[in-house]
Amino acid sequence: MNRPCTITFDDRTLTGNAGEPLIDFLKAQGISVPSVCYHPSLGPIETCDTCWVHVNGEIKRGCTLRTKEGLNVSSQDREAEAARHEGMDRLLAKHELYCTVCENNNGDCTVHNALVEMQIPIQRYEFTSKPHEKDTSSPFCTYDPDQCILCGQCVEACQNVEVNETLSIDFSSEDPRVLWDGGEKINDSSCVHCGHCVTVCPCNALQENSMYGQTGPLTALPWSLKRPMIEIVKEVENTTSATLITGVSELDAALREPGIKRTKTVCTYCGVGCAFEMWTRDRNILKVQPTPDAPANGISTCIKGKFAWDFVNSEKRLTTPLIREKGQFREASWDEALDLVASQLISVRDTHGPQSVGFIGSSKASNEEAYLTQKIARLIIGTNSVDNSSRYSQNPATKGLFRTVGYGGDAGTIKDIEQAEVVVLVGSNTAENHPVIASRIKSSQKLHGQKLVVFDPRKHEMAERANLFMRPNASTDLIWASALSRYMFDNGLADHEFLERWVNNVDEYRESLAPFTLDFAEQKTGIPKQQLIEAAELIGRAKRVCLLWAMGITQHSHGSDTSTALSNLLLVTGNYGKPGTGGYPMRGHNNVQGASDFGCLRNMYPGYEKVTDEDARKRWAKGWGVKPEQLSSEIGYGNFLMVQAAAEDKLKAMYIIGEETAFSDSNTHNVHSAFESLDFMVVQDMFLSRTAEFADVVLPACPSVEKDGSFVNTERRIQRFYQVLEPLGDSRPDWRILTDLAARMGHDWGYNHPAEIMAECASISPMFAGVSYERLEGWKSLLWPVAEDGTDTPLLYTDGFPTEDGKASLFPLEWKEPSEASDKEYDLMLNNGRLLEQFQGTNQTGRSPGICDQVAHGFVEVSPELAAERGIEDGTWVKIASRRDSIEFPAVVTERAAGKTLFMPIHFGKPGVNSLTGEHNDPDVQTPAYKEVAVKLEVLDKHTALPLPSNNYRYGHRTPNKGVAVEVKWAKDDYQLPPAQQTNPRKM
Repeated sequence: MNRPCTITFDDRTLTGNAGEPLIDFLKAQGISVPSVCYHPSLGPIETCDTCWVHVNGEIKRGCTLRTKEGLNVSSQDREAEAARHEGMDRLLAKHELYCTVCENNNGDCTVHNALVEMQIPIQRYEFTSKPHEKDTSSPFCTYDPDQCILCGQCVEACQNVEVNETLSIDFSSEDPRVLWDGGEKINDSSCVHCGHCVTVCPCNALQENSMYGQTGPLTALPWSLKRPMIEIVKEVENTTSATLITGVSELDAALREPGIKRTKTVCTYCGVGCAFEMWTRDRNILKVQPTPDAPANGISTCIKGKFAWDFVNSEKRLTTPLIREKGQFREASWDEALDLVASQLISVRDTHGPQSVGFIGSSKASNEEAYLTQKIARLIIGTNSVDNSSRYSQNPATKGLFRTVGYGGDAGTIKDIEQAEVVVLVGSNTAENHPVIASRIKSSQKLHGQKLVVFDPRKHEMAERANLFMRPNASTDLIWASALSRYMFDNGLADHEFLERWVNNVDEYRESLAPFTLDFAEQKTGIPKQQLIEAAELIGRAKRVCLLWAMGITQHSHGSDTSTALSNLLLVTGNYGKPGTGGYPMRGHNNVQGASDFGCLRNMYPGYEKVTDEDARKRWAKGWGVKPEQLSSEIGYGNFLMVQAAAEDKLKAMYIIGEETAFSDSNTHNVHSAFESLDFMVVQDMFLSRTAEFADVVLPACPSVEKDGSFVNTERRIQRFYQVLEPLGDSRPDWRILTDLAARMGHDWGYNHPAEIMAECASISPMFAGVSYERLEGWKSLLWPVAEDGTDTPLLYTDGFPTEDGKASLFPLEWKEPSEASDKEYDLMLNNGRLLEQFQGTNQTGRSPGICDQVAHGFVEVSPELAAERGIEDGTWVKIASRRDSIEFPAVVTERAAGKTLFMPIHFGKPGVNSLTGEHNDPDVQTPAYKEVAVKLEVLDKHTALPLPSNNYRYGHRTPNKGVAVEVKWAKDDYQLPPAQQTNPRKM
């Protein structure tokens, strides 16, 4: 609870909240204190010496002050003003001013803004160039030491926000500069190119390469012209004072303003839901600029969200509809294409019945577009055969949560994960798959003592950072989770008060744990008994535990059961319904949560109402203006079953929106054969994907930056995104395509904006009753369920569970052997997953040269012990064969892999890893068991250079530190506290 307080600033009485940073407090009141090194997301760094104020008879740095009752501050004290000017003078000794030809003269340069505000008449210390070369090695950004003021914001962001721990400043050196891994070039270091450093840089020392030459009238000039202009300006400044020069640069900034558009959008990649401003000039994407206002990510981004947007303007974008004739595609008009799609879908429905048509909605399209996809399927075609890519990833987690606690989503928010005393990661390579959430965990561990427990067969970054890391044998996670639950009961660590009040089936569940002894767990999982006890004690004695899991759990033949076991463990220990607790299944795509929430599921209407529930069916029929019997109560086919039904000639037509099913579904050869057997297939996408190659009609869709809409991130947060650019060519937003198609099928819904679609859904679905575009305006967001009055639910289960009696249920389980295991011939297991740099089938990230510079090709990770046994080195090509097919890739020998388990990224070499995977699947939800692939390995007589480029961040050597060591700067013999003048300001 914020406490009010009254302070005095420059003889003005101001009222606000106590405990706020003074700079932020004053900014909210419309008052500015000049400061350069302070950032609201980083706190006081105390390096720039430009924010001095007078307090209680002495001058203090304003960035270090927090408001409290009676605080009396003066910025007009002569000593404070002189100290501020001295601080700015020292900065200008390190930073060459050339604002009018600088790309960053756009209102976003803190150095420029502070200089103008302070009205310094002339630069006291002459700028001299530093003995360091500009670092242009990164494909994404440039570091210019001559512009660097050594404020340390980049270091603070890297060390304590992103916690990649790459950057440092050695103030004790003769000529300090920002260092990557102690002195490597950016692209040869452990830098993951997340862009944090560029985002917080208060000048142009760190700048996006996409900005160069693009932002102002004079920025495109060559340096052969810029340099003489800069020197002339310096001479003018020395004779007329800086006021005239800064006035010109202010005019230049104002002239640039109309041409630069800043639009809030939400990232198109993973499920974290990062929001940011996208800066554009015409169709040029200048930069992605996150802000502290973004609810999920604040100032954070990853390499993809910050830099992987080249696909938007790719020459490979589809810009006109295509129709297949005689085995070839030809261009067509929208009218011809949509008329053909409408007539063919209706014809198939009328000839073979509604169940002969299947729809796959997009996990990258908006909530509104998912809603229209299922509405067309259910209302027009009459089938519940509609699904999305969650079938391939998180449906088992949703099933486990439905069984136990009632909602198929994260129990709380990212802030809850930060607040946990213990975070448990299971089958989740969080640092690469959900890097912004990983940064929150790393920061809580580093700065606040949070404990990290990791269960994973692969030693990824989070495993390296873990307080306790365990490597279970493949497909045995249910065993250790159940053994830990039993340990809690047997050793007084179960939360009996919570169980008695909030949980059913406790006795039955406890009896079911009889087989799960620690000895049995050790035998089956390979985890030493003592480690299991250590994990149980750490989890059981903690007051707040968050458990995160991902595809390392769900993509097994019994992923639903294992997800259930994890939720059971949280219930046994009382870790639901209070801050800093809960289960968090990490969603992989930007809107895979929303696609399911808004009805792209074979058995659920929007808001997770069962199609077999008569009351729900009546409500949806009424909302859509039809009789209930017009809506089918028969559960439809999911993605996986659609493909099988097509192969069996039961499914005759498919409509696939924005999904690379031909690459992502298991057993690729069967998928392709099934697609070829369809009578009619429509694909709606941005590119002629592998899936689109099978289509009879291809409809060109738009990326999120070319339309309005909303997404739901992994924490159930609904956020708006806004149109940044006009659609490319004749491509169209998915919601417009679907609306026009429905009209041709006899249902003219007349939507003119996605807001109308959301309003319709909210009027029918209780879960979204209070959701509106007005309540999602700007940076606002809502976490479902949302009451009609707009009250949302950041933390679930605080007042009970969404069941008839308000209680959760412990769900008894039996362990079952995996459907596929190794044997004498297929003696290895193949693990697979995502990489930080790429995304899915690379249809988007593969269009970015900078991304491909980091990792462009596939590889197989081999453990050192297996490599030694079989004579494998880095770059040795190997043939990996499963019971279905074989593929060839070069090897990377690494301790990330262990024993006889290999790892392969999923992104490369279409058909890639799914030529090896089979059709064995989770019987509860039909998620393919992608992680259960037994293989054999043959060493080939072929060698290549490092499969991972030598400059890849995985070869870097981080330099962890506490942040900016400003005390080293202060301790130097030649450092003088302002307002005293400095002998060597450039070296400070």
